[in-house]
Amino acid sequence: MTTYAVTGATGQLGRLVVAELLSRGVPPTEVIAWARTPEKAADLGVPVRHADYTDPATLAAALAGVDVLLLVSGNELGKRVAQHTAVIEAAKAAGVRRVGYTSIAAADRSTNPLVPEHKATEDLLKASGLPYTIFRNNWYLENYTGQLPQYLAQGEVLGLDGSARIGAATRADMAGAIAAALLDDGTAGATIELSGPPITLPEVAASVTDLTGTKVAYREVTAEELGAVLRGSGLDDATAGFLVALDESVARGDLDVSTDDLERLLGRPATTLTEALRAA
Repeated sequence: MTTYAVTGATGQLGRLVVAELLSRGVPPTEVIAWARTPEKAADLGVPVRHADYTDPATLAAALAGVDVLLLVSGNELGKRVAQHTAVIEAAKAAGVRRVGYTSIAAADRSTNPLVPEHKATEDLLKASGLPYTIFRNNWYLENYTGQLPQYLAQGEVLGLDGSARIGAATRADMAGAIAAALLDDGTAGATIELSGPPITLPEVAASVTDLTGTKVAYREVTAEELGAVLRGSGLDDATAGFLVALDESVARGDLDVSTDDLERLLGRPATTLTEALRAA
């Protein structure tokens, strides 16, 4: 019997991983959901434990009897290395057999501003002596399908480089691949690049047009123009600047990652952009 724990189980990815573990035959009694607010995880159908990355006392209790832990990266930028360190140290003290971590695509070479905290966590995990599986998640297709109403209202998709390829995949596909790897002890020590079939922003615009019958065009802008658009939508300078930096990373090709890791773990083709837009 192996007991699995999923951190951030009320989040968009963690919730899906819990469901995938159950769908793959893991008994509900052997899946533990971590949540800062346990009431929000009551519908998952598995035991729920209170856990807060910033409170080591909750981590020790939440790890009791856990064999395999999925550490879903925290969402507080600037605080994640300290938070992840606390979880890794607690996992080691509790005798956890393996830790999975959700990192970012091409963390060993990317200039994406999100990379430093992820790469630091990867290094901490490798140095801990714990068996690990690192999941380098590319962009989620939901980053684009979630903007469908905006695309239709404005009639355009903005980008810094229409030729930049993005290995995006749905959260559901990534959750399925992560669950499969957690269940496979042979993935210990592996760094897995979870990327879908590469897309471009002009392809996003064309697919939206084809599926909805509403003309949506791709428009290339400069970083300065994009920043002005974001500030005009109500974002403060710091947030707008950060989002521009993310798009500059995309334009440099940091998300142009193409591997068969995702589809190999899923055992089927990844969900396409068109399929994801149709579902949205």
